[in-house]
Amino acid sequence: MKTQNEIKVWDIFVRIFHWGLVTAFVIAFLTEEFMSLHSTAGYVVMGLITLRLAWGFIGPLHARFSDFAYKPAVIKSFVKETLLLKAKRYIGHNPAGGAMIFLLIISLLLTGISGMVVYAGEDQAGPLAGLLAGMSHGVTEVFEEVHEFFANFTLLLVFIHVAGVIIESLVHHENLVRSMITGRKRAPETDTGEVA
Repeated sequence: MKTQNEIKVWDIFVRIFHWGLVTAFVIAFLTEEFMSLHSTAGYVVMGLITLRLAWGFIGPLHARFSDFAYKPAVIKSFVKETLLLKAKRYIGHNPAGGAMIFLLIISLLLTGISGMVVYAGEDQAGPLAGLLAGMSHGVTEVFEEVHEFFANFTLLLVFIHVAGVIIESLVHHENLVRSMITGRKRAPETDTGEVA
């Protein structure tokens, strides 16, 4: 339900992508012993990431990478200000949130690609099976380690992301989880240092 002091920030694609990615990653992470389900969830993750990469260039303002690609110095300053509970409010992704999106995309891509290599090498299945036929067991093991590392690294990033969402919600008295469901956030107030 829209209130007068709210504005639309997150489009429907960004919201479906976000919650779809959460669901697919959790399923993939928890179903390693059930290869059919595990690989299907992994393909969903890779498909969503591919669509998000395109949407980052052609989507609306706050979905575009250009809206939340900040220099490292800006990210560092924002994190410091957040820890001091003095960070500016951003309508779109803040500098730390933007950096987290890039890290998650990279980590998930590396998880998915390495997973497809392992699936091709161990089970002779998946989209890379024909290309990687005859791959040595040693190479498969290396990619299995890479896959496991980036799956766990992604989980760590998710915990950091959730902590950031909680902190940001408390600092700015705003329910960011609700915003990612409804697509709406509180409209910026004039002369408060908030950044569109």
